[in-house]
Amino acid sequence: MANLNSDMTIPDFLRNVVKHIHPITHPFLLFHNGKEWEDISYETALRHIDHVSAYLLSIGIKKGDRCALLTDNSPEYVYFDQGMQQIGAVNVSIYPTLPENEIEYILNDAGARTILVGTPFLLRKILKIANDCSSLIRIIPTFDGYEKYLQDLVLEAGVIGFHESLKEGGLVFAQHEKEIIAAREGLLSSDLNTLIYTSGTTGTPKGVMLTHHNMVNNVIACLQQIEEVDETETFLSFLPLSHAFERTATYHVCLALGATIAFAQSLELLARNMMEVKPTVVNCVPRLLEKIHDKALKGGTAEGGNKEKIFLWALETGKAYREHKAQGKHAGLLLRMKHKMADKLVFSKIREKTGGRLKFMISGGGALPKNIGEFFGNIGIRILEGYGLTETSPVVAVTEFGRQVYGTVGRILPGIEIGIWDVEIGKMLSLQSHDSFDPKFTSEEGEIVIRGHCIMKGYWNKPEETQFAIDQDGFFHTGDIGRFYLGNLQITDRIKNIIVNAYGKNVYPTPVENTYLKSPKIEQIFLIGDQREYLTAIIVPNRELLEETFGLKDDFFNQEAQFIEDEPILNWIGQDIKRLSNELAKFERIRSFKVKRQPFSIEGGELTPTLKAKRKVIEKKYAEAIDDIYQE
Repeated sequence: MANLNSDMTIPDFLRNVVKHIHPITHPFLLFHNGKEWEDISYETALRHIDHVSAYLLSIGIKKGDRCALLTDNSPEYVYFDQGMQQIGAVNVSIYPTLPENEIEYILNDAGARTILVGTPFLLRKILKIANDCSSLIRIIPTFDGYEKYLQDLVLEAGVIGFHESLKEGGLVFAQHEKEIIAAREGLLSSDLNTLIYTSGTTGTPKGVMLTHHNMVNNVIACLQQIEEVDETETFLSFLPLSHAFERTATYHVCLALGATIAFAQSLELLARNMMEVKPTVVNCVPRLLEKIHDKALKGGTAEGGNKEKIFLWALETGKAYREHKAQGKHAGLLLRMKHKMADKLVFSKIREKTGGRLKFMISGGGALPKNIGEFFGNIGIRILEGYGLTETSPVVAVTEFGRQVYGTVGRILPGIEIGIWDVEIGKMLSLQSHDSFDPKFTSEEGEIVIRGHCIMKGYWNKPEETQFAIDQDGFFHTGDIGRFYLGNLQITDRIKNIIVNAYGKNVYPTPVENTYLKSPKIEQIFLIGDQREYLTAIIVPNRELLEETFGLKDDFFNQEAQFIEDEPILNWIGQDIKRLSNELAKFERIRSFKVKRQPFSIEGGELTPTLKAKRKVIEKKYAEAIDDIYQE
């Protein structure tokens, strides 16, 4: 962490790299140009960044102005973000999956003056709402041929292609150079860095105000916790930079370290990109790891016979070897020999599909089922889990590289305090920090509250909601339920998610849902049962497995009927429901379910951009079907 300090700003990171870590000609970004992977040096990136700054200054953008980005991860994102930040403008990144009405709300609430737009599809969204966004003066598409989408439109905002804006910025750079340097050097760590809009599972989107101090200190704390990363790493970036997790754990960490950022072409091409780029670090969400797990299990057992026996033997061997190491025991000669053979026959082949250089993956944005983490540990792929919220910049805890406690989200980061709060009696049950860490400590369960350098400045234009979220002692109340387990933080569920059945029993849906998600037949599950006598669920099947098992085609999934009523399919899923129910207490078991034909989606309003279920929305949308389950 050469010359990093808590008073820096995010633009300082990049200049620090070329001053202390790498020559200016060193590769910084890696992207696929449609034919091959191409390096972008720090020199090229800094030139484009300066030209973005010059262009923005030339159209009247000044310190404190908000500039929006509606684009997938790309070099253009970096140029535009760094270009605006070094003149003091504020990044307002918008999830590309949001509907037009939410994008319009965010642009107006933030008062965004410009917007970078990444694809024709997204441009068409913006063109429909642009004249209803009064602050917007410039729309900047990153692609060629955007002009055809402007025909017969009368827009109040100007439109210019990103590459044209770079040219214009280059022409006026000389006259703005001193102004850019003065703006960058005049930035304060207390200045606003970004507004990240989060709607959560209910309510109107709220703009989370994060300062340079928040973001810089979060990066430094992460690097203090995981000292094993350095300037030689290649991070593969595919999670949206509109989310705080990817922006910190990939983008900002790479800016600080001098590591290379490779931008994946798409989620669909991620597996191929991993083989091509050979990353050393990948940040991901639990669902990706679940899919890799399911695919590996299917590949290892599909043929049956000796191949399946070897695969299952290897997994058992890997588990025994991992557990010996975790307990500090020395694996005996026989176990070491068996593990070496298992690695050669099975594990190495799975790891090769990640590119073969993977040092670790970090899972964030949701709870990783314990069995998934253990599976990767068994095959020799290290998965570190992290936890945080947009309001906490975002990371507050992450697994230490050398100490894994599966089912937890790791140790508290330096400079942060985490408390376990009893909501009912208003009492702190436990207050821990990085320095108070005790690997034997286990606490009671309660609401997770957080204090430290990571806490947001507040919600944009929402002082009352800010006051409600952050108490007078400076603790941010997360709404998440958890405890400390063997010194690490463990997340149980969300307060608002609690199901209270008709007999007053509290059921946390996430652990129950994760139990049923162990079935490869189940893609998504939504638990129901509040004020009811027993639990039921809406289940989305694994489409690929369903197609293979029953010989189904696209027209089956495109039928008007929202739910599948075919008895053989219901029985097929019911077999796994019955089997997995044995792992749960009786009041946690599903008594009945419906099978949904199409997945829950962001576009359908059922999921947040971070793929969390909007429980109230789903319950309202499928109220009739839910009533049918209980009547049946």
